Amino acid sequence: MPLRQFWKSLAAGAAVLTLGAAAYSGANAATTAEEIPLAPAFTGAQIGTPRPDAWPTIGGSLLNQRYSPLDGINRTNVKNLKAEWRGSLNGSGMTPQSSNEGQPLFYDGVIYLQTGENDVFAMSVETGKLLWTYKANIKASEVHPCCSWASRGVGLGDGKVFVGRLDAKLEALDQKTGKVAWSTQAEDPAQHYVIVAAPIYYDGMVIVGFAGSDMGTRGRIKAFDAKDGHLVWTFYTVPGPGEFGHDTWPQDSEVWKYGGAAIWQSPAIDAQLGMVYFSTANPGPVLNGAVRKGDNLFSASIVALDAHTGKYKWHFQEVHHDMWDYDAPNPVVLFDAPYKGVMKKGIAQAGKTGWVYILDRTNGKPLVGIVEKPVMQLDKVHTSKTQPYPVGDALVPQEYDIPPEGIDVVNKGRIFTPFARTPVFWKPLGAVNWPPSSYDPKSHTMFVCAQDSSWGAVGGDPNYPVVPGALYSGSVVQRGGAGVRRGVLTGLDVTTNKIVWNQVWSDSCYAGSLANAGGLLFIGRNDGRLTALDSSNGKKLWEFQTDGGVNAAPTMFEWKGKQYVLIFAGGASLGGSKRNDGVWLFSLSGTIGPLPRGSADPAAARGAAPAGGAAAR
Repeated sequence: MPLRQFWKSLAAGAAVLTLGAAAYSGANAATTAEEIPLAPAFTGAQIGTPRPDAWPTIGGSLLNQRYSPLDGINRTNVKNLKAEWRGSLNGSGMTPQSSNEGQPLFYDGVIYLQTGENDVFAMSVETGKLLWTYKANIKASEVHPCCSWASRGVGLGDGKVFVGRLDAKLEALDQKTGKVAWSTQAEDPAQHYVIVAAPIYYDGMVIVGFAGSDMGTRGRIKAFDAKDGHLVWTFYTVPGPGEFGHDTWPQDSEVWKYGGAAIWQSPAIDAQLGMVYFSTANPGPVLNGAVRKGDNLFSASIVALDAHTGKYKWHFQEVHHDMWDYDAPNPVVLFDAPYKGVMKKGIAQAGKTGWVYILDRTNGKPLVGIVEKPVMQLDKVHTSKTQPYPVGDALVPQEYDIPPEGIDVVNKGRIFTPFARTPVFWKPLGAVNWPPSSYDPKSHTMFVCAQDSSWGAVGGDPNYPVVPGALYSGSVVQRGGAGVRRGVLTGLDVTTNKIVWNQVWSDSCYAGSLANAGGLLFIGRNDGRLTALDSSNGKKLWEFQTDGGVNAAPTMFEWKGKQYVLIFAGGASLGGSKRNDGVWLFSLSGTIGPLPRGSADPAAARGAAPAGGAAAR
């Protein structure tokens, strides 16, 4: 199909466009819902490490590495990559509030993905045609997300597709038909609980966390039985009376009941250790430390639990008594790497502080080094006397090198500068957000998408009510007066916590990435491009223009001897990118070329961030 005809078909709203699809159909191809192969009750060994033939979890495996061991598409031939088809999701996810952040899953010839409207689709990998559709029919009057209508994807296992919803329901769909097999009202949406993260299937359970830190919720993660949805265990990320960590909250108030520490992303699991790992969001109220004296566990922390019982194993708090919205929405990554000649089981999390925190996942101890250093104090907001400083490189600047025009900068505007009734500006603003990082186990390099920008705030009112309202912020904020917000993409050696390479973008870096054994790093752009970089140095080797913002992480797999790259070019509200319903499949034998530049330019300029840091999720 010539490019002109392809573009004309898109404009006409064609549901799916293919080239030579018949050439790839085979005896095992699912052409109807009834023919969809069922996923097994995956064992930890089956999904515990990256596999070439499937993408069965949101992070590619339980390790959350977003890495493919495939090398058929590599540095030398990626220039030949073209699209095989562009499929449509019938307009789902194209509303202004939608953030289409879900990475597609792939198993045995079928693609599964979810839009920001919580609709779920099964697609044929060979034709791009829809095999079934699940409509969530979310009612705007019944959900209270802080930021946008976001979904980070679905879970898969034991013949079911698991769906977390903005109305705090967890549902299991029949993998063949998309019909609801069971539904659990996992939390109360009237209390501002939502599920944004993709559920994870593990050992007969479905594990999922709940978002809502900025709305006055008490964070929690739960495990449900995959057969019928009954509750197996619950872990509260804000400890209650008598629980370890409760003494890090005020003992003369009930502010802990609204203490935040939400979970915005899917956990990682070490099947050999039997442990589940995740990171948590800010305490509540997010920008007011005056009403919550103490370190406020387990907010802004990495937490490890027994995966089968939900019992606490260890934690590491990245920011004590956070009042800068320095939470940890980026997914944790598990890896094995050498330290002083000894292989260690590591875990890494890229925080909004701009640091990567690298720990031993068996016990939570730093592998490279993290030093508690004194920071500027302000008694009226109960600042912590010290904060953890990782040894190594920060991903973005953490203070002003030159003061912005018209702004009085206190303490050079550096990280952890406290504020109360007098406005204060600081850097960075939410350096590493939700877009998931990837990891190359051969080079031990972690690839992180970050922002270089600043914030200002005035707050710290000691009379701020502890009962949450529409937005539980406790402060008034604005973007830093310098007006600069640029993206920073970095390759970081996790054995040293040192930068291998980095690059600055003129727009924000607001996309998940995928690394592969062919030496490539795939990452999207807000303007609708999918790019492939040399993972050793960041040099761009290939790009392809689509018709929607490419913010969700790509997926890679092999099917019938051929290797593919798959993306959902759906755009994201908070990325300011164009919403669309396009699903694109690429291979070295594809014949569809890129669309004209500007095909995914947004209709309107990116809006200002909501007060209280809600945009930073």
